[in-house]
Amino acid sequence: MLILFLLLAAIGGGGAWYIWNGMQPVEPAGPAVTFTIEKGMGSSEIANLLEEKGIIRKGLFFKGYLKWVKEGSSFKAGTYTASPGITYDSLITRLNAGDVVKKDTVQFTIPEGYTAKQIADKLAAAWNLKADVFLKIIDSGDGVEAVDRLGIPKDSKLRHRLEGYLFPETYELVKESTPEQVIEAMLEQLEKKLDSIPDWQSKLKERGLTLHELLTAASLVEREVVVDSERPIVAGVIYNRLDKGQKLEIDATVQYLLDKQKERLYEKDLKVDSPYNTYKNEGLPPGPISSPGLPSIKAALEPKASDYFFYVTKKDGSQGHLFSKTYKEHLANIKKSQQNSR
Repeated sequence: MLILFLLLAAIGGGGAWYIWNGMQPVEPAGPAVTFTIEKGMGSSEIANLLEEKGIIRKGLFFKGYLKWVKEGSSFKAGTYTASPGITYDSLITRLNAGDVVKKDTVQFTIPEGYTAKQIADKLAAAWNLKADVFLKIIDSGDGVEAVDRLGIPKDSKLRHRLEGYLFPETYELVKESTPEQVIEAMLEQLEKKLDSIPDWQSKLKERGLTLHELLTAASLVEREVVVDSERPIVAGVIYNRLDKGQKLEIDATVQYLLDKQKERLYEKDLKVDSPYNTYKNEGLPPGPISSPGLPSIKAALEPKASDYFFYVTKKDGSQGHLFSKTYKEHLANIKKSQQNSR
């Protein structure tokens, strides 16, 4: 009996030592090891992976420890690095926090009012690619899922199909992002900004506008106005002229057609043959002429009601406008503005 007792004790003691030894950290050796947890991987697969990578001694014991401490259900997918010798608790903390390897990123800023060509140039410089790579996607919308969600029309009259939909913002994207993913991110940002406006879809419906028309009007406001408080007023002027069937006669639509911006437009510039020329055509242009910021979008969605039909830029350096109800008043404001510039 004594011999049997001693034998069982030895077996039990040996088993306990085996478990205790298996749960000890691996002896630190060599550089940190990189491993990737894929989405959907369970704690058992993760434990086996850690053992395979030499980060822990026994996956079986790590699984048992996870059950004991009730962990493993909140591990985040991603690529991690860990050194052999790390403790169970440290591993669990990092996997729960999603303490993944930081990937190289690219940061770029798109200012409000930038055109598709200007944006393509910005992206080309940031990713060290040719602008045509991005412009091709902007013109076609191919390979970008958000195009369908936003209902962006495909119209032969549009100079650039995604013009006005690439939201102006500062972005930081993974360096490995494809051109399509970059454009996707910019469209997704527009969706987020639109959703930040309470009941924007109901307001859009009340105005009888499509999203495309809203962004077109907002882009005109963006290119015409500098002072934020004037954006809703100018939006109201645009809608007043549209409601009366008057031509918008907005300089920015002509500037959009020029290869290089001019400080002053001449009579011959206003006669350029294009559906975007609001001096020759009634209604809104076929699409946006730039990427409007949120204040311009809000202004186009909720314009300020007024009897104004005209506005002229002040020449006093304030970048504001003088507004008028009649053409006679408008001519007087033009004269007044010119006098202020002297």
